Amino acid sequence: MSSIAAYYNGKSILVTGATGFMGKVLVEKLLRSSPDVKTIYILVRPKAGQSMQERVVDMVKCKVFDRVREEWPDFQEKIKPINAELTQPNLAIAPEDVQELLSEVNVVFHCAATVRFDEPLKHALLLNVMGTQQLLVLARQMQKLEAFIHLSTAYANCNRRYIEEVVYPPPVEPKKLFDLVEWMDESLIKEITPKLIRDWPNTYTFTKALTEYLVQQEKGNLNAAIIRPSIVGASWQEPFPGWVDNFNGTSGLLIAAGKGIIRTIKCDTGAVADIIPVDVAINLTLAAGWYTAVHRPKSLLVYHCTTGGINPFCWGEMEYYAMSTYKRNPLEKAFRIPSANMTSSYLMYQYWTAVSHKAPAFLYDLYLRLTGRKPRMMKIFNRLHKSMTLFEYFTSRTWEWSSENTNMLMNQLSPKDKKVFCFDVRQLHWSEYIENFCLGTKKYVLNEDMAGIPAAKQHLRKLRNIQYALNTTLLVIIWRIFIARSQMAQNIWYFVVNLCYKFLNYFRASSTLGH
Repeated sequence: MSSIAAYYNGKSILVTGATGFMGKVLVEKLLRSSPDVKTIYILVRPKAGQSMQERVVDMVKCKVFDRVREEWPDFQEKIKPINAELTQPNLAIAPEDVQELLSEVNVVFHCAATVRFDEPLKHALLLNVMGTQQLLVLARQMQKLEAFIHLSTAYANCNRRYIEEVVYPPPVEPKKLFDLVEWMDESLIKEITPKLIRDWPNTYTFTKALTEYLVQQEKGNLNAAIIRPSIVGASWQEPFPGWVDNFNGTSGLLIAAGKGIIRTIKCDTGAVADIIPVDVAINLTLAAGWYTAVHRPKSLLVYHCTTGGINPFCWGEMEYYAMSTYKRNPLEKAFRIPSANMTSSYLMYQYWTAVSHKAPAFLYDLYLRLTGRKPRMMKIFNRLHKSMTLFEYFTSRTWEWSSENTNMLMNQLSPKDKKVFCFDVRQLHWSEYIENFCLGTKKYVLNEDMAGIPAAKQHLRKLRNIQYALNTTLLVIIWRIFIARSQMAQNIWYFVVNLCYKFLNYFRASSTLGH
């Protein structure tokens, strides 16, 4: 058995953010690789009208647990939910639950965070920074705690182009910001946010940088580590290729492009798309948890979980592989034929946005109004445009991350551990991965049956015929407006047509003589 899997057997693990994308994969991997794990405590809060119990029921029903469910139908007995709220004092955990956590927990994996780029600064501080501070207070009292693992992001220091595996001091002490937002009006905080976050692109990356510093300063005697994954994408291998369950970031853009809703994206096609499969990030996280607990490093270690420096892949390549996949395996009820145009030119982006986004959306909404239905396409496009604007910072730049600690950790693993907890991205084939990613958005996010592909292809053929008809109509209209009414335009038109006809005859005669 692998040393890492053996370590987690018999242990009690606390996971925050377990109902999120990465949290579910972490819990699933623990249950599957270490079936004798004692208990997995998960901190859950009521959300969107759902109680804690309802959210946990939805979580264990998720397809990501299908492999565990086959081997162990009652796996949920190992999961113990704790009602908690990271933004409340003492995490709002009941006293009896606090006592159980303090006496039982061996390892903490802190995955919870708001991942919205446009989150108001006060809420981002409350959840990402103050929530972590409250969790650290609890962790320092845990009698059996062996490791505290904090999941950050590789973009926490994206204001630097070369990023080392160290915690950089932030421009302002977290406590000073806490004091500031506590009394300040929300509208005033919003107004001064750009000055407070300085050269960070959004509140998410800024608060993640603050949180890292806070973990370093307030961990006390805890054995702690920080994991910095880049853009987390669908699974590579585990629990099965292409698993993804959300519209966030890359998956949302892929779906919008596959549906033909968006056709132009502002980005640098030569910039590195630093996407890390979710299972790779989780394998590294579990390996770091084992190493931190067993080897007890003297100082807090930071691990970069990225692909750009080891197995680089560009946004332009992603466009090609994604569009090829969606044409072979189209999404159902596509708005238009999948096609994507990536450009770094502001003027070209604005032009294509007007021509291929706003105009079709306006015309489609007009059609819906005329047929007595509620218009929706402009609203969808505006939301997508906002998301693309927020994402643009990361698609137009390339960063370089050092990986000494990650390489050191890999060298510490036995051959068995390297196989069971693989995070060696040199073995990743991007064409295959992007194809599985796109198919994953179809199967797991949109819940579309692969048996419906022939019908989806028929729908694309119908859209192609409509496009040909529209182009022909447009050509006729242009002829009637600009050419038929002008003698000079007619002369030019006839000259061009006659020239093309003569060239065609010349090549045909040349071909005949050659034979």
